[in-house]
Amino acid sequence: MKLETRSGHTINVTRFAPRQFPADKARVVLDTAFPAHGTGGSWTSLTPEEARRLAGLLLFQAAAAGPEPGSSSGTVDVVPIAGDAYEVRVRGHVLTVDQPLTAGGTDTAPTPVELFVAAVASCAAHYAGRFLHRHGVSREGLSVRARFRMADDRPPRVAALVVSVRVPAALSPQRLSALRAVVSHCTVTNTLARAPKVQLDVRRAADSDGVVREVEASR
Repeated sequence: MKLETRSGHTINVTRFAPRQFPADKARVVLDTAFPAHGTGGSWTSLTPEEARRLAGLLLFQAAAAGPEPGSSSGTVDVVPIAGDAYEVRVRGHVLTVDQPLTAGGTDTAPTPVELFVAAVASCAAHYAGRFLHRHGVSREGLSVRARFRMADDRPPRVAALVVSVRVPAALSPQRLSALRAVVSHCTVTNTLARAPKVQLDVRRAADSDGVVREVEASR
């Protein structure tokens, strides 16, 4: 994959993994060329873990150095990165989604379904944490685990979701049922209970009139 910068530099991102090498010796290579100046370039190779850490640092610095986000609260933008990987932009924050190797992706990030489950779990954790704080109990020891199962029939969907919340021992047994009631009505869970109406607007990037354009399969 290649990135052309506005300063005239070219950054090639490749993978070095000869067949005779063991899997743990694979490397991600950053090759930086300077065609604008007519000179050579420099390169470095990273382990997969180092590449992930570098990606995180780049995203962190990009968010800090970038302008104020243009999208308003309640807006999420998604653009392709490479293959099945996509960048998700939310108020200047950046997430990524991908597909596992078994599904033809490169497994660089969680899947959209896994992020959906993560939203349920993290929303539950938020409500539980706020409850603990209100009652003078430290959040240390709080954890939430979500296990999900996909449906066996069509359409593709999550068929079952189990959310397990573990709270600090300092919380009294009398408050446990109250916390359970609070967490069971977190915003994401409430949304699942009362599914929102989803309106789909499909049009070409060149069309700006807001009209939904559908192309018949026969054409």
